Amino acid sequence: MKIIGLTGGIACGKSTVSKILAELGAAVIDADMIAREVMRKGTPVWQEVKETFGDEYLQPDGEIDRKKLGELVFSNPEALKKLNSITHPAIQKRVLSEIERLKLMSCYKAVVVDAALLIEAGWYDMVDEVWLVVADREAQIERLMKRSGLTRQQALNRINSQMAQEIKMRYADKIIDNSDGLEYTRKQVEQLWAEL
Repeated sequence: MKIIGLTGGIACGKSTVSKILAELGAAVIDADMIAREVMRKGTPVWQEVKETFGDEYLQPDGEIDRKKLGELVFSNPEALKKLNSITHPAIQKRVLSEIERLKLMSCYKAVVVDAALLIEAGWYDMVDEVWLVVADREAQIERLMKRSGLTRQQALNRINSQMAQEIKMRYADKIIDNSDGLEYTRKQVEQLWAEL
């Protein structure tokens, strides 16, 4: 069973590729979903985020205000580093245990670890191949503004807070270009899947 690390910058279309891979029969581990789970109210990660960033980053119901925290960390590299140091170990532990669980099932040709920060977090060591989804910068900005209702500057701040696509390419075993529409992307993914 192949372990594929699927990554890509914000608004590059990683989730789209992840869905296609699931349709083709891959088991998908969504690191963002795990991040939401480990940050739920009452968890050790939630407690540490609360202590580090303060009650002003909590919603009235006590859950973390992800939008407000996102605005802080995407404009403050030091805050982003702090948040990642709190969340990444817990997320990685859950991802590894999920990989082990899926390996025992042996009904999958591949397990896909869908993680935006796969490379930044150093998780590429726990996968057999890194598949990188890329898109041109203007497409990223437009998608982000449309999807999240951000201004152009907010979208740029989020894109610029991440590792540059060119650096990520150095770690990639396969590159999927998602600049040119869904059908073109699907063809690339199906080709890569067939090669497994």
